[in-house]
Amino acid sequence: MRLLNWNIQWCRGVDGRVDPARIAQTARALCDPDVLCLQEVAANFSTLPGSGGEDQFAALAAEFPGFAASSGWSVDVPDDNGGRRRFGNLILSRFPVGRVLRHALPWPPDASAPSMPRIALEAEILAPWGALRVTTTHLEYYSQTQRTAQVERLRALHAEACAQAGVAPPPRDDGGPFQHRPRPRAAIVTGDFNLPSDDPLHERLCAPFEDATPRLRDAWRLLHDAAPHPPSFRLYDAEYAGSPYCCDFILVSEDLAPRVRALRIDAQCQASDHQPVILELSA
Repeated sequence: MRLLNWNIQWCRGVDGRVDPARIAQTARALCDPDVLCLQEVAANFSTLPGSGGEDQFAALAAEFPGFAASSGWSVDVPDDNGGRRRFGNLILSRFPVGRVLRHALPWPPDASAPSMPRIALEAEILAPWGALRVTTTHLEYYSQTQRTAQVERLRALHAEACAQAGVAPPPRDDGGPFQHRPRPRAAIVTGDFNLPSDDPLHERLCAPFEDATPRLRDAWRLLHDAAPHPPSFRLYDAEYAGSPYCCDFILVSEDLAPRVRALRIDAQCQASDHQPVILELSA
């Protein structure tokens, strides 16, 4: 199973051109992914630089025929013509998709920084070896207060799902909304976390739980131990000041750790202001 995690900056390359087809072509050339976890996908946002207001959720889904598309909007606001402007995350899967959940992340008030709502989009995917939860997110960039709360919520969501995996309520097989669907314990959490790998919040994301919940492990560190993460941001785009660093991670639950075969960050791509992160899992 090949998973691609990528903040695509509303399909805007370093050259300023917005092109969903280029994002899809680049993804296929990088690894022919089975699962794509994409952040900063936009629809009807003509105010974003280079964008014509295209529905990128629909355009990217159309580029991957046969893939199941799961969308989640953290920003959903009206435009001036009776429509909606949306901004969020997208998961595309070659494998069958079961339950899809859209978790609003905490957004505590912080008058010191601009911010926007954030979401964690979760899709249960039937991989070749069994079901797992794939979550993709994009944490707050400017506010440390909000980012900290969002990290805690991600941990709580993982613990909640693992606890529910062991619950078997009375059987109900009527096809209705109360029908029980088991939740997998195995999980992958991806995204642009907007924090460097040496930030204490990164350590917190991967910290053990007090109960039997399998901890989340950074796939890079599983393979490379203490070697520094290659940078995934600020390599080519001069809009953000500062040195390049890694803020795009793929975390796997401890039970999936033995399946992690390879992880790489492509340093050549310039189709976004972030670099794609590619994970390979063995069956």
